Amino acid sequence: MNRKLRQFNITDRRHGAAFAVRVVTRAPRDEVVGVHESGSVKIRLTASPAEGQANIALVKFLSARLGVPESAVEIVAGQDRRDKMVSVEGLTAEEVEARLKPDEGAVDDDSE
Repeated sequence: MNRKLRQFNITDRRHGAAFAVRVVTRAPRDEVVGVHESGSVKIRLTASPAEGQANIALVKFLSARLGVPESAVEIVAGQDRRDKMVSVEGLTAEEVEARLKPDEGAVDDDSE
């Protein structure tokens, strides 16, 4: 699965954007891999899913990657699942798409 990021489903909201994320935990590094077959952005995190560690890591990762404060990033659904819905205040869908391009060298092996 090597889909282009423009197939990633992002929705403009009144004060920002919302999008689906597929999280893979216990990865060797934090990175954006690409787009999962479901249309969600696939992100690998080094954090464990235990005790909400992956959710905290996801908010921090997205905050840094998108250039917004952590308070602007919210996991609005899927806190206990690998598939999540994320809302980001202050950015348009176009800005989110531009900032969540797959990392250089990230290879999606379809095992997650």
